[in-house]
Amino acid sequence: MSELKNDRLIRALLRQKVDQTPIWVMRQAGRYLPEYRQIREKAGSFMNLCQSPELACEVTLQPLERYPLDAAILFSDILTIPDAMGLGLYFTEGEGPKFKNPIRTEKDIDALAIPDPEVELRYVMDAVRLIRSELAGRVPLIGFAGSPWTIATYMVEGGGTKFFANTKTLMFDRPELMHRLLDKLAIATTEYLKAQIAAGAQAIMLFDTWGGMLTRRDYHEFSLAYMKKIVGQLKSVAPNVPITLFTKGGALWLESMADSGCDALGLDWTINIADARKRVGNSVALQGNMDPCVLYANPNRIEEEVKLILADYGKGCGHIFNLGHGIHPTIDPDHMGHLIESVQTHSRQYHQ
Repeated sequence: MSELKNDRLIRALLRQKVDQTPIWVMRQAGRYLPEYRQIREKAGSFMNLCQSPELACEVTLQPLERYPLDAAILFSDILTIPDAMGLGLYFTEGEGPKFKNPIRTEKDIDALAIPDPEVELRYVMDAVRLIRSELAGRVPLIGFAGSPWTIATYMVEGGGTKFFANTKTLMFDRPELMHRLLDKLAIATTEYLKAQIAAGAQAIMLFDTWGGMLTRRDYHEFSLAYMKKIVGQLKSVAPNVPITLFTKGGALWLESMADSGCDALGLDWTINIADARKRVGNSVALQGNMDPCVLYANPNRIEEEVKLILADYGKGCGHIFNLGHGIHPTIDPDHMGHLIESVQTHSRQYHQ
């Protein structure tokens, strides 16, 4: 932390004293910013943008030029690993990510090879190195990956889905095959995140976007168990790099998530942060958890919501202010600025 000019995020993730509640926002580098849209047009496609370390660095830093944020997060995508496994990732306007070669059979699963992060995913590592250099210690850099379960859903469905029909059919009919796929993804994700840390990531976040679609039993078996494996492996090589787990819709399982070995839990907006803090005690920090749609409201209402969330968390360390999911692309950038100002103005009283 000593080389950081602003280490609030790292200190908060480790539940150490800070002067005010740190804030960063999921998808803070993205389509709500006109400067991002200009670079995206220049790149020609989303994948071109992700695969150019220089452009990925530029868009990672864009929100920090506008706002006094407490962290940068690597600009990339959670589906880089399956793309590196040969599934042929592409994006269609208005429909999101798709794969040319989805995983449907035992033969498909057995054919998957673990990508080398410094070969097939070198562009991500080069971006991390470049961003760390350009940040020059201004704020910490967050690296990330998708959880094995979440990545598996995209691989098996061939893209996004509302029903998870193919994924859950595989899980229920051939659980041993689903575990074989998840094992490979856990290994690949661990190696990917180790490489991000070696390249310069100072905190790590695991995004479990679709864990909340599972029953309690299936969540523990098919999602959380694999995140615990990844956390354990990362902690064995980088014990001082804080790790945040975020399961969207995971409020039912906070205690189990807190026991995973992680340092912090990301919360969506469906749980009150005071209740979450009571349930997990001092075992982990909490990140969240404003409804992203509050940013459509007027500045006074945004400020009111910030004050309510800060009051709910209360005094003491271990709170990282964030949205409960990614910022929406149609949000007014000025509203984002007002959110940050409100957090910085009203959070100091909770850290005296």
